[in-house]
Amino acid sequence: MDHHAAVSESQGSRPSRLRAALRERTAGWFGRGEEPPAPCGAAPVTLSGRPAIDALGPREPRAAVPLEALALDAVTHRFGTVTAVDDVTVTVGAGEIVCLCGPSGCGKSTLLRIAAGLETLQLGEVRVGGRMVAGEAGAVPPERRGVGLVFQDYALFPHLSVLDNVRFGLSALPADEQRRRALDALRQVGMGDHADRFPHHLSGGQQQRVALARALAPNPAVLLLDEPFSGLDARLREQVRDETLHVLKRTGAATMLVTHDPEEAMFLADRIVLMRDGRVEQVGCPVDLYTRPATAYAAAFFGEVNALTGVVRGGTVDTPVGRLAVEGHACGCCVADGASVEVLIRPEALKLAPLTDGVPGALPTIARVAAARLLGRSSLVHLNLPDGRGGTVHLHARMPGQFLPAEGSHLSVELDRTQAFVFPASVTK
Repeated sequence: MDHHAAVSESQGSRPSRLRAALRERTAGWFGRGEEPPAPCGAAPVTLSGRPAIDALGPREPRAAVPLEALALDAVTHRFGTVTAVDDVTVTVGAGEIVCLCGPSGCGKSTLLRIAAGLETLQLGEVRVGGRMVAGEAGAVPPERRGVGLVFQDYALFPHLSVLDNVRFGLSALPADEQRRRALDALRQVGMGDHADRFPHHLSGGQQQRVALARALAPNPAVLLLDEPFSGLDARLREQVRDETLHVLKRTGAATMLVTHDPEEAMFLADRIVLMRDGRVEQVGCPVDLYTRPATAYAAAFFGEVNALTGVVRGGTVDTPVGRLAVEGHACGCCVADGASVEVLIRPEALKLAPLTDGVPGALPTIARVAAARLLGRSSLVHLNLPDGRGGTVHLHARMPGQFLPAEGSHLSVELDRTQAFVFPASVTK
């Protein structure tokens, strides 16, 4: 081989070596069995008596974070005979945003009120910045906990100006320092030019920002927000929560936020605590809860799913869109052959293509289009497929952008198995 040929071969192999190195690094970051990078490992929530298992199988517990801003340890709270919070432990790290998420009545607001001191602690322990503020020895009053609060209705005083509303919690400081702190907080939330106005002159989004400024002005160790965007219309809600996220990240405030909206939790949170009937169902980064749901309930809560049933045979379960291996899913270690299982498939897991685009020789799964609707950024396609038992099954597929096949036309369907989850049939949603 001459010199020029050797140089050419060396240069030609360089891209392949780079690709191989990138594949290896990517596999290390995103492999199914690997732990994700920070901030997913920050300040974990402890699930009392629950195994560390999710839709992809057992997981190693994450290490604790040494610097905790807020901790609720083994908290239980009852209203009469109703257990609103049942042995819940939650930790919020410094600078972290944690969302308590779940349906109405799951205990998330009660947990926040206990952290704030607005609800008397019955059992467990509450710490702020490592300092005990509620426990067997007694409780520190809410105003002395170093906690800022933003309520669902903002709770602004109508007879006070915006500036005086923000100054309200700074009465212990000299008047000049009160004004400086209040104006700084208003500038942080983009309301510095509205200091002399009154709440009734402001829009809902502006009132929310003033309430946030009032909570930030005392420089609290922890910020608690209870459904802060629920009173806003949809378009304004998106704008205000985006602004709020940037303010919280800029200030570095440790934040615990309550919401019933899964999309809102995924948008704002570093970690999400999904609650159900007073207990923690699952905790993790937004990507964990969406792509590695621990239960059928968690899978369905964070996005639409196509729910199917099947029977395990030879370690697999057959569905109308393909065969799934049970191993690697939450039920893989506890479901024997012949057992019934529930299969949940996200609409975006169904990849659609015209039949003419199929690979020669391959036998694609074929579906008939029942309807197709453009939903803005994506299209929802209603499909009918043979169920393998002489009937049909109706599924939804979600495709990016505008994808509107004609009603009655036929498409090939390919299943993305990373967005299909298998759970024991006995587990309820």
